[in-house]
Amino acid sequence: MPGSVFTFYSYKGGVGRSFALANIAVLLARWGNRVLCLDWDLEAPGLREYFRDLLPSAPPGGVVDLVDDFRAGRFDPAAHVLRLQGVKTLDFMAAGRDDPGYVRQVQDIDWEALYVEGFGDYLERCRERWTDEYDFVLIDSRTGISDIGGICTAHLPDHLVVLFTANLQSVRGAVDLARRADVARNRLPFDRPRLTVLPVLSRFDNREEYDRSEKWRRICADETGELFRTWLDQRVDVDAMSRHLTLPYVSYWSFGEQLPVVDEKTPSADQIGFALETVAAVVAHRMDRTDLLAGNRDAYVAAVRESRREFAHDVRVSIPRTARSVSDALVAELETHGIKVVKSYSGERSLLTKPEDEARHLCLVVDGQVSRWQSAEVELFLHQPLGQDRRVITVLTPGTEPNAFPAHVGNLRYLRLGPTRGPAEVARELVGQLKGVTPLVDAEDVDLVALLRQAADSRLRPSRWDLVDELVHDLRAAVGAGDDARVRDLAADLTLVIKPRSPAGDRHHPAPAETRKAIGWLLRVLDVRAQTTFQHTNHRKDLG
Repeated sequence: MPGSVFTFYSYKGGVGRSFALANIAVLLARWGNRVLCLDWDLEAPGLREYFRDLLPSAPPGGVVDLVDDFRAGRFDPAAHVLRLQGVKTLDFMAAGRDDPGYVRQVQDIDWEALYVEGFGDYLERCRERWTDEYDFVLIDSRTGISDIGGICTAHLPDHLVVLFTANLQSVRGAVDLARRADVARNRLPFDRPRLTVLPVLSRFDNREEYDRSEKWRRICADETGELFRTWLDQRVDVDAMSRHLTLPYVSYWSFGEQLPVVDEKTPSADQIGFALETVAAVVAHRMDRTDLLAGNRDAYVAAVRESRREFAHDVRVSIPRTARSVSDALVAELETHGIKVVKSYSGERSLLTKPEDEARHLCLVVDGQVSRWQSAEVELFLHQPLGQDRRVITVLTPGTEPNAFPAHVGNLRYLRLGPTRGPAEVARELVGQLKGVTPLVDAEDVDLVALLRQAADSRLRPSRWDLVDELVHDLRAAVGAGDDARVRDLAADLTLVIKPRSPAGDRHHPAPAETRKAIGWLLRVLDVRAQTTFQHTNHRKDLG
């Protein structure tokens, strides 16, 4: 997938635009993305000051040198890029060299004449190169309305991040610019989808004068409401989303050019790094999945923070002390297939306090019953971030029955050891599960996820919600057992139950809370462990 271009813009200065861009760039790179930052604020460049401790040397050139390259017939935009130190893949193109000739370079540029000469096509080639080589290109644009602003807000970006403070001049100026950019974009000779705009309330202080701050928060949400319509999930309230897109004023970080995300690796909710993480996650999601953000901010952030994470082990095998012999044999068989295994034993309290798991997948060997430690392991694993290719699979010793397992374990798919299925046979099937070769459920043309979401959004009579409850409960068991035929039958029944009928006034009700909870749990199980064909191919290389 080609990279995305985000321009950071503000109508007025002093709103923390460069501060936000620099910190979000560091977060995106830390999360495993390839990031390029461009300082296009040519008349007042300052982005390099945020990166001064990360620069390996003085910038060899910058954005203004693209103009010289165009005039000279050269095309080598990478010549003006520096790889920053101490962050994964974070590259930086300054506005230009820090020498006396820079001012003259900027003053000699006639942007309108350049576009007549074909500079727009040249920039388009640059843009194609950048989006081929980077996941995210972040542009720091000049404030106000200008020719440079038009390049940054209409020509180059896929998305526009507008920052404003809590005053009408700032917020209305930002909204007006977004409208202008959309109109200008429609006149471009380049193929571009409609510009999506992310409004960010910046330097907002609500620690004092709470009533007054809430009044202005509502004013800002109302003024920017139209900007949300093209990307915000229709079930999410604009006011709720605008709260997630607010950067607080913290006096400590107002002195100098600083990167709080470098110091605040795991920020608490009252730190500015927490808010920066949230906005960075919206950028990383490309302004998608906002329903998840509204429901669970931490899961939303973690989904992008962990999506590219590398694991030291392919699978962690959780072993009860009563089944060490057969479990050790299973581990030995897995290792012969090239699987990197780490063993854990029930009762190891340290596993429950680790902030991150060292293994991508979890295999639970259950002997008779699920121990409380194993139950806690599974629950912790299932609450790990979404967006990862991770599975939980249980292996049952002979005579173990899943009927009495806790719900969050009993609904998992299981493999069974037996007289004709020893560790070697189970290991082979387990390898297929881990490599994504064996699907959790193969229900042919049944789109179970879409069906469950349709059920959650339905309005039915109470008697029909009782039926939905029963069907969802049975589906959880069928999915856990990998019973494809049963899943198809239950899905067909559920389709019939939620089929729209003639209106019945107040007798139709939305899903009860417990029903929505049950559906949500099943969706989460499917989302965490069900694999698409594309994901199978992507992750096979991780397992050799």
